[in-house]
Amino acid sequence: MIDGTPLPLIGAEPGLRADAVRNRALLLDAAARIAAEHGAAAITMESVAAAAGVGKGTVSRRFGDRNGLLQALLDHAEQQFQQAFISGPPPLGPGVGAEVRLRAFGPALVRHEQAHHDVYLAAEPVPARRFTMPAKLVRHMHVAALVRETLPDADADLLAHTLLSSVDIVLVDHLVRRRGASLERVEAGWADLVDRLLT
Repeated sequence: MIDGTPLPLIGAEPGLRADAVRNRALLLDAAARIAAEHGAAAITMESVAAAAGVGKGTVSRRFGDRNGLLQALLDHAEQQFQQAFISGPPPLGPGVGAEVRLRAFGPALVRHEQAHHDVYLAAEPVPARRFTMPAKLVRHMHVAALVRETLPDADADLLAHTLLSSVDIVLVDHLVRRRGASLERVEAGWADLVDRLLT
Protein backbone atom coordinates (compact mmCIF):
# COMPACT_ATOMS: atom_id res chain seq x y z
CA MET A 1 0.00 0.00 0.00
CA ILE A 2 1.29 3.44 -0.96
CA ASP A 3 -0.50 6.60 0.22
CA GLY A 4 -3.44 4.47 1.36
CA THR A 5 -3.84 2.88 -2.10
CA PRO A 6 -3.59 -0.92 -2.06
CA LEU A 7 -1.58 -2.49 -4.87
CA PRO A 8 -3.25 -5.59 -6.31
CA LEU A 9 -1.16 -8.75 -6.21
CA ILE A 10 -1.19 -10.94 -9.28
CA GLY A 11 -1.84 -14.63 -8.89
CA ALA A 12 -3.93 -17.61 -9.82
CA GLU A 13 -7.44 -17.14 -11.12
CA PRO A 14 -9.93 -16.88 -8.25
CA GLY A 15 -12.88 -19.24 -7.87
CA LEU A 16 -11.47 -22.25 -9.73
CA ARG A 17 -13.02 -25.66 -9.04
CA ALA A 18 -10.79 -28.12 -7.18
CA ASP A 19 -10.15 -30.19 -10.32
CA ALA A 20 -9.26 -27.04 -12.28
CA VAL A 21 -6.81 -26.03 -9.54
CA ARG A 22 -5.23 -29.51 -9.70
CA ASN A 23 -4.99 -29.36 -13.50
CA ARG A 24 -3.44 -25.89 -13.37
CA ALA A 25 -0.85 -27.06 -10.82
CA LEU A 26 -0.12 -30.18 -12.91
CA LEU A 27 0.42 -28.10 -16.05
CA LEU A 28 2.59 -25.52 -14.30
CA ASP A 29 4.67 -28.27 -12.70
CA ALA A 30 5.21 -29.79 -16.15
CA ALA A 31 6.19 -26.39 -17.59
CA ALA A 32 8.62 -25.77 -14.71
CA ARG A 33 10.26 -29.19 -15.27
CA ILE A 34 10.67 -28.46 -18.99
CA ALA A 35 12.19 -25.03 -18.24
CA ALA A 36 14.60 -26.51 -15.68
CA GLU A 37 15.70 -29.35 -17.94
CA HIS A 38 15.67 -27.75 -21.40
CA GLY A 39 15.23 -23.98 -20.97
CA ALA A 40 12.21 -21.78 -21.56
CA ALA A 41 12.50 -22.08 -25.35
CA ALA A 42 11.37 -25.71 -25.01
CA ILE A 43 8.09 -24.71 -23.35
CA THR A 44 5.32 -25.04 -25.90
CA MET A 45 1.65 -25.83 -25.52
CA GLU A 46 2.37 -29.27 -27.03
CA SER A 47 5.39 -30.06 -24.85
CA VAL A 48 3.55 -29.10 -21.67
CA ALA A 49 0.50 -31.12 -22.65
CA ALA A 50 2.67 -34.16 -23.38
CA ALA A 51 4.64 -33.80 -20.12
CA ALA A 52 1.42 -33.46 -18.13
CA GLY A 53 -0.32 -36.31 -19.98
CA VAL A 54 -3.23 -34.18 -21.21
CA GLY A 55 -4.43 -32.88 -24.55
CA LYS A 56 -3.19 -29.58 -25.98
CA GLY A 57 -6.76 -28.24 -25.71
CA THR A 58 -6.58 -28.53 -21.92
CA VAL A 59 -3.49 -26.29 -21.87
CA SER A 60 -5.11 -23.82 -24.28
CA ARG A 61 -8.32 -23.62 -22.24
CA ARG A 62 -6.40 -22.99 -19.02
CA PHE A 63 -3.80 -20.46 -20.29
CA GLY A 64 -4.98 -19.24 -23.71
CA ASP A 65 -1.61 -19.21 -25.43
CA ARG A 66 2.08 -19.79 -24.75
CA ASN A 67 2.55 -16.32 -23.32
CA GLY A 68 -0.33 -16.87 -20.88
CA LEU A 69 1.30 -20.13 -19.82
CA LEU A 70 4.67 -18.45 -19.29
CA GLN A 71 3.10 -15.60 -17.35
CA ALA A 72 1.33 -18.10 -15.10
CA LEU A 73 4.63 -19.90 -14.57
CA LEU A 74 6.15 -16.63 -13.35
CA ASP A 75 3.22 -15.81 -11.03
CA HIS A 76 4.71 -17.42 -7.91
CA ALA A 77 8.04 -15.62 -8.21
CA GLU A 78 6.26 -12.38 -9.08
CA GLN A 79 4.00 -12.67 -6.01
CA GLN A 80 7.07 -13.06 -3.78
CA PHE A 81 8.69 -10.00 -5.35
CA GLN A 82 5.51 -7.96 -4.99
CA GLN A 83 5.16 -8.98 -1.34
CA ALA A 84 8.73 -7.76 -0.78
CA PHE A 85 8.09 -4.26 -2.10
CA ILE A 86 4.52 -3.92 -0.85
CA SER A 87 4.90 -5.23 2.70
CA GLY A 88 8.43 -6.60 3.15
CA PRO A 89 11.25 -5.14 5.20
CA PRO A 90 13.02 -1.88 4.30
CA PRO A 91 14.61 -0.56 2.22
CA LEU A 92 12.41 -2.20 -0.42
CA GLY A 93 9.31 -2.39 1.75
CA PRO A 94 7.60 0.14 4.02
CA GLY A 95 9.25 1.68 7.05
CA VAL A 96 11.54 4.12 5.25
CA GLY A 97 10.90 7.14 3.04
CA ALA A 98 9.76 6.89 -0.56
CA GLU A 99 13.13 8.18 -1.79
CA VAL A 100 14.98 5.28 -0.12
CA ARG A 101 12.46 2.75 -1.42
CA LEU A 102 12.70 4.16 -4.95
CA ARG A 103 16.49 3.80 -4.90
CA ALA A 104 16.14 0.17 -3.72
CA PHE A 105 13.49 -0.84 -6.25
CA GLY A 106 15.54 -0.87 -9.48
CA PRO A 107 18.38 -3.10 -8.24
CA ALA A 108 15.86 -5.44 -6.58
CA LEU A 109 13.93 -5.72 -9.85
CA VAL A 110 17.11 -6.44 -11.83
CA ARG A 111 18.13 -9.20 -9.39
CA HIS A 112 14.61 -10.66 -9.35
CA GLU A 113 14.36 -10.88 -13.13
CA GLN A 114 17.90 -12.24 -13.49
CA ALA A 115 16.95 -15.09 -11.15
CA HIS A 116 14.24 -16.07 -13.67
CA HIS A 117 15.95 -14.60 -16.72
CA ASP A 118 15.18 -17.30 -19.30
CA VAL A 119 11.45 -17.48 -18.53
CA TYR A 120 11.00 -13.68 -18.29
CA LEU A 121 12.56 -13.21 -21.73
CA ALA A 122 10.45 -16.02 -23.19
CA ALA A 123 7.32 -14.53 -21.60
CA GLU A 124 7.97 -11.04 -22.95
CA PRO A 125 4.63 -10.10 -24.54
CA VAL A 126 4.00 -8.66 -27.98
CA PRO A 127 4.26 -4.84 -28.06
CA ALA A 128 0.48 -4.34 -27.89
CA ARG A 129 0.33 -6.20 -24.54
CA ARG A 130 3.67 -5.10 -23.12
CA PHE A 131 2.39 -2.46 -20.74
CA THR A 132 -0.88 -4.16 -19.80
CA MET A 133 0.56 -7.30 -18.21
CA PRO A 134 -0.50 -7.45 -14.53
CA ALA A 135 3.04 -7.62 -13.14
CA LYS A 136 4.16 -4.62 -15.19
CA LEU A 137 1.08 -2.66 -14.16
CA VAL A 138 1.74 -3.31 -10.46
CA ARG A 139 5.41 -2.35 -10.80
CA HIS A 140 4.47 0.85 -12.62
CA MET A 141 1.82 1.77 -10.02
CA HIS A 142 4.37 1.24 -7.25
CA VAL A 143 7.15 3.30 -8.82
CA ALA A 144 4.70 6.06 -9.82
CA ALA A 145 3.41 6.21 -6.23
CA LEU A 146 6.97 6.51 -4.88
CA VAL A 147 7.79 9.25 -7.40
CA ARG A 148 4.54 11.08 -6.58
CA GLU A 149 5.30 10.93 -2.85
CA THR A 150 8.84 12.22 -3.40
CA LEU A 151 8.09 14.77 -6.15
CA PRO A 152 4.43 15.84 -5.80
CA ASP A 153 4.57 18.27 -8.76
CA ALA A 154 6.18 15.84 -11.23
CA ASP A 155 4.50 13.76 -13.93
CA ALA A 156 4.83 10.60 -11.85
CA ASP A 157 3.19 8.38 -14.46
CA LEU A 158 5.65 9.28 -17.21
CA LEU A 159 8.67 9.31 -14.91
CA ALA A 160 7.77 5.81 -13.66
CA HIS A 161 7.74 4.54 -17.25
CA THR A 162 11.11 6.22 -17.88
CA LEU A 163 12.71 4.74 -14.77
CA LEU A 164 11.34 1.24 -15.40
CA SER A 165 12.52 1.30 -19.02
CA SER A 166 16.11 1.63 -17.75
CA VAL A 167 15.89 -1.81 -16.09
CA ASP A 168 13.64 -3.50 -18.68
CA ILE A 169 14.63 -7.16 -19.00
CA VAL A 170 15.10 -6.96 -22.79
CA LEU A 171 17.38 -3.93 -22.45
CA VAL A 172 19.31 -5.49 -19.55
CA ASP A 173 19.79 -8.69 -21.56
CA HIS A 174 21.10 -6.65 -24.51
CA LEU A 175 23.47 -4.63 -22.31
CA VAL A 176 24.84 -7.69 -20.51
CA ARG A 177 25.04 -10.19 -23.39
CA ARG A 178 25.80 -7.95 -26.33
CA ARG A 179 27.48 -4.90 -24.80
CA GLY A 180 29.40 -6.60 -21.99
CA ALA A 181 27.88 -4.48 -19.23
CA SER A 182 27.73 -5.87 -15.71
CA LEU A 183 24.56 -6.08 -13.65
CA GLU A 184 26.28 -3.79 -11.16
CA ARG A 185 26.57 -1.16 -13.90
CA VAL A 186 22.86 -1.50 -14.70
CA GLU A 187 21.96 -1.12 -11.02
CA ALA A 188 24.29 1.88 -10.72
CA GLY A 189 22.52 3.39 -13.73
CA TRP A 190 19.21 3.17 -11.86
CA ALA A 191 20.76 4.87 -8.84
CA ASP A 192 22.20 7.61 -11.04
CA LEU A 193 18.82 8.23 -12.71
CA VAL A 194 17.04 8.40 -9.35
CA ASP A 195 19.69 10.72 -7.91
CA ARG A 196 19.43 13.06 -10.90
CA LEU A 197 15.65 12.97 -10.72
CA LEU A 198 15.56 13.79 -7.03
CA THR A 199 18.19 16.51 -7.10
